[in-house]
Amino acid sequence: MRKVVVTGMGVISPIGNDVQTFWNSLIEGKNGIDQITHFDASEFKCKIAAEVKDFDPSLYMEKSDIRKTDLFVQYALAAASQAVSDSKILGEIEPENFGVYFGSGIGGFNTFAQEQINLTEKGPRRVSPLFIPKMISNIAAGNIAINFNAQGPCLSITTACATGTNCIGEAYRTIKHGYADAVITGGSEASITPLGVAGFVNCMALTDSEDKDAASIPFDKRRSGFVMGEGAGALILEEYEHAKKRGAKIYCEIAGYGSTCDAFHVTAPHPEAIGGARAIADAVKESGMENEENIYINAHGTSTTLNDKTETLAIKKALGDKAYTVDISSTKSMTGHMLGAAGAVEAIVSILTLKNGIIPPTINLKEPDEECDLNYTPLVSKQKEINLALSISLGFGGHNACIALKKEQ
Repeated sequence: MRKVVVTGMGVISPIGNDVQTFWNSLIEGKNGIDQITHFDASEFKCKIAAEVKDFDPSLYMEKSDIRKTDLFVQYALAAASQAVSDSKILGEIEPENFGVYFGSGIGGFNTFAQEQINLTEKGPRRVSPLFIPKMISNIAAGNIAINFNAQGPCLSITTACATGTNCIGEAYRTIKHGYADAVITGGSEASITPLGVAGFVNCMALTDSEDKDAASIPFDKRRSGFVMGEGAGALILEEYEHAKKRGAKIYCEIAGYGSTCDAFHVTAPHPEAIGGARAIADAVKESGMENEENIYINAHGTSTTLNDKTETLAIKKALGDKAYTVDISSTKSMTGHMLGAAGAVEAIVSILTLKNGIIPPTINLKEPDEECDLNYTPLVSKQKEINLALSISLGFGGHNACIALKKEQ
């Protein structure tokens, strides 16, 4: 079994469009949630979201290619470009040993909605010939592979809100078992559209709060649903000896991965948190750090009534009494729920927490829920050295995923 490390990272998010800006915003407790500007939301029950600000795709793509891609692909290419540049891997790896595991929970929602309007209003001849290659959810992975000549395994995983974490975990296994030497991995989402917001509102998932500071409030008894976010996170995973030989900067080791399914309900988590607990326990066991005390958990923490109390139960079942001593936070309090991108972006949070010894806060957590009684780092960040970081993602369909990260020895 081969050792797998992280050698590059990139992020597009509601609180920063590069890793350093993103991290500074996190530890300062910056709220990326505000009124929706992507469309007129005046008639919508939900009027707020965590939108990406000041994004310029021309920094990463030719102008001729921008027209040919959906926004979720543009976010993906931007984050991947940052990660590739950060890793300095180009020219240091054989193309056939370079893979891409990059997903999206929904794919080209903007494109899908617009082309349906074109079909309805103008007829079938006016549907764009670019409709399919802009919309399909695997096309972010495809474009990344084309851009960086990654000729190894190229997969797009779609497991709703667990997408990013599953992509990282499966990329880890691919390198560990020798099918690639390095993989560009992560997730992307751009679903803050009229249809997307209406759909999530009508399935009772989004908050009805219009106060941006009382909207995404994980583990708070006032919580009423999640806030949609958008963006992308990308990581370069690399086999340790390959990275060491070329003198690569190493952020951390990917040390464990758990992936399970509740097999219970299409949207609700299992009330006994059986699958979530097993995913966490599996990741910890594989890491070989079952006895570690200095642990950080980046919780899925969506600010929905069911998720937060069930995830709390999952952590307790997986870690036992240790659950009460670990440091936890939900950075969705700042970024909103970035759906298919969430796991990738939150893995980056976990890596930076491990590296910098600063635990980001769960902002606006002012009235703790009695059923959510663990240490969620309310309101402000704190300094603490961490030896093991866990990033948890839980998705519609019962998907549970957790990755374990530790300092490279």
